[in-house]
Amino acid sequence: MFDPSDSRVVAVLGPTNTGKTYLAIERMLGHHSGMIGFPLRLLARENYDRVVKIKGASRVALVTGEEKIVPPGATYFMCTVESMPVDRDVDFLAIDEIQLCADAERGHIFTDRLLHARGRNETMFLGAETMRPLMKKLVPDAVFEQRPRFSKLSYAGEKKITRLPPRSAVVTFSATDVYAMAELLRCQRGGTAVVLGALSPRTRNAQVGMFEAGEVDYLVATDAIGMGLNLNLDHVAFARLRKFDGRIPRQLTAAEIGQIAGRAGRHMNDGTFGTTADAGPLPSELIEVVETHDFEMLRHVVWRNRELDMSSPKALQKSLQQRPPLPEMLRVRDSEDLAALISLSQDKEVLELATNPAAMRLLWDVCQVPDFRKILSDHHSRLLGRIFKYLAADGARLPDDWVAAQIARIDRIDGDIDSLVSRIADIRTWTYISHRGDWLEDAAGWQQKARAIEDRLSDALHERLTQRFVDKRAMVLARRNEE
Repeated sequence: MFDPSDSRVVAVLGPTNTGKTYLAIERMLGHHSGMIGFPLRLLARENYDRVVKIKGASRVALVTGEEKIVPPGATYFMCTVESMPVDRDVDFLAIDEIQLCADAERGHIFTDRLLHARGRNETMFLGAETMRPLMKKLVPDAVFEQRPRFSKLSYAGEKKITRLPPRSAVVTFSATDVYAMAELLRCQRGGTAVVLGALSPRTRNAQVGMFEAGEVDYLVATDAIGMGLNLNLDHVAFARLRKFDGRIPRQLTAAEIGQIAGRAGRHMNDGTFGTTADAGPLPSELIEVVETHDFEMLRHVVWRNRELDMSSPKALQKSLQQRPPLPEMLRVRDSEDLAALISLSQDKEVLELATNPAAMRLLWDVCQVPDFRKILSDHHSRLLGRIFKYLAADGARLPDDWVAAQIARIDRIDGDIDSLVSRIADIRTWTYISHRGDWLEDAAGWQQKARAIEDRLSDALHERLTQRFVDKRAMVLARRNEE
């Protein structure tokens, strides 16, 4: 086992469109082995495809919660941050978007990687300049490299949605608003692509593909475009400046506005940002901060204890809620997996089964199955309880007939947009479960089935979105009027 203190640690910091990810892949491929953790499954897949073209499929692995491709001779691993096999020795290791250490929901995973994940020869953390003071404190041996933005980002004022120039993205923060604005653009300008966080990667790629191919001139999106989508986008218009962050509605921070606005102007092409008429103009101080990328530094990272007590459900809860060791760290609050553990700990059958460290580790693994629907109901907890009871019964696996019944209920492409979005969230949960190889008798078979269903649902959703928000005849007329 190598000594982590021997690894060179580099922090490559800067705004969007600085080539940080390209640099990391280039550096990784200069080593015999490497691993990069990305914040999104979409990004992991995109960069996996890129590295496969260079090194060949036999040398490259893809590891996410919902997809695992690991050839026997793989030496380069493209992963989501949560799914990184960090116990594997590699020469080079990188984490993308390291400022997500401050994220309330996922920050503790990024912080754990910041503190403990290292490559044998080189470690690289990529992200925003706002992480610099915290990284100096938490990783004192890091060498810093600042990357300037390739293109200029400028404020272009406010405009009515119907007066926005082609190659614009309108940004808002709820599905209801996205649909309303997309409907307006369909009526007035002929149509738009739509991007929301709830879309599957396949649907999102298909919608973005329409925009990139010039089949539509506009994109309406949530802040899902702020990370991981490289678009040929000239202008970003904010239709709202407030969002619900999972707990309360709040104003966007300057750094969040900068992250989203920075999607305008790719590589050497300059970009602009502004607002729609309903949102009103931006304050001059905020404009200057976004244009110069001079954002307020982060003051805290989110942390969670990694030394877990598996002696009982109560002991595990207590160890998960341990106070951080440094004032720059905030303990993670309201995490889905802890909420699931607390809920299942009230089930007598679960308590009767969770009586030894092995059963407790299984219980904690089950609690970490994501709730992709995000509807804050007890439906997910009941599903997790059922899964644990099946698996904890003498090391059993999930019954094929029960799994088949659960999946068959989802395998339908009828219904409206919201119905399809809901079913995609459901099947993603089963895709995740199917990649726990020891939970199912024929894990590979269930993976194929779940993926095929997700693909069918995704294609149907893309078709529904296109039918609803694209009017090709109106688009032709709108383009003629522009000429």
